[in-house]
Amino acid sequence: MSKKQEYLRKPEWLKIKLNTNESYTGLKKMMREKQLHTVCEEAKCPNIHECWAVRKTATFMILGDTCTRACRFCAVKTGLPNELDWAEPERVADSVAMMGLKHVVITTVARDDLKDGGAAVFAETVRAIRRKNPFTSIEVLPSDMGGVYENLKILMDAKPDIMNHNIETVRRLSDRVRARAKYERSLEFLRRAKEMNADIPTKSSIMIGLGETKEEIIETMDDLRANNVDIITIGQYLQPTKKHLKVEKYYHPDEFAELKEIALSKGFSHCEAGPLVRSSYHADEQVNAAKSNQQVKQA
Repeated sequence: MSKKQEYLRKPEWLKIKLNTNESYTGLKKMMREKQLHTVCEEAKCPNIHECWAVRKTATFMILGDTCTRACRFCAVKTGLPNELDWAEPERVADSVAMMGLKHVVITTVARDDLKDGGAAVFAETVRAIRRKNPFTSIEVLPSDMGGVYENLKILMDAKPDIMNHNIETVRRLSDRVRARAKYERSLEFLRRAKEMNADIPTKSSIMIGLGETKEEIIETMDDLRANNVDIITIGQYLQPTKKHLKVEKYYHPDEFAELKEIALSKGFSHCEAGPLVRSSYHADEQVNAAKSNQQVKQA
């Protein structure tokens, strides 16, 4: 390879139509006024305009905007986080009410500086949303919280509607792509969540285009199903800056369609797969599919 690193040209199907209508600008203004962060902005999600302007949904990122980890795929800034803000759960709950959300996703930066990994604030955010928005379904997307059983239990005891934790990539690439997080630990995290409450659907996400093979993607599906994961999302990795890992391959929409068929054939209750799919993409539809599947199992 030459000294000057080569980059793949983005294909046509990754072109995004921007929509900055009043819903988008109004939501952005509210986030700033409430001193809230969204992973939509911090992680430079390609779907932000669709979700904010059309679907009127957002993924709140709690516990600050500074992560203690430096994963090589993620655009969220790394550093020493601020002190805990115990008023944040109420602000998030108020914002959910103002937006009239039917489904909300709560995620977080990794807080390895905290003994509980931020579990207490996370759980209180779930409870605050429940109090002020009793008809809103809640999906949580935590880090592995150090892989500590007690930390996971704190969050599971708050009874979110969906427990989402991302495996991110295939086993072979995990140590290169993720910082501190471990492939096996993520599987254990998801398995334990299901053991704590079998009625709460579990979910995970994988991004492709980092040099994995089709066989490795399928192996990851098998690993997730072996640990009773219900929902999977598969999306195209997009390099946020030149400092991050480069894209090795852009998958065609037809390839994503095939992967979706494979995932569903393996027993996942729902699969979102596509070039612009992210972990919380169309999450409102996923929770409905999970509930329907749960009702079928109980019938």
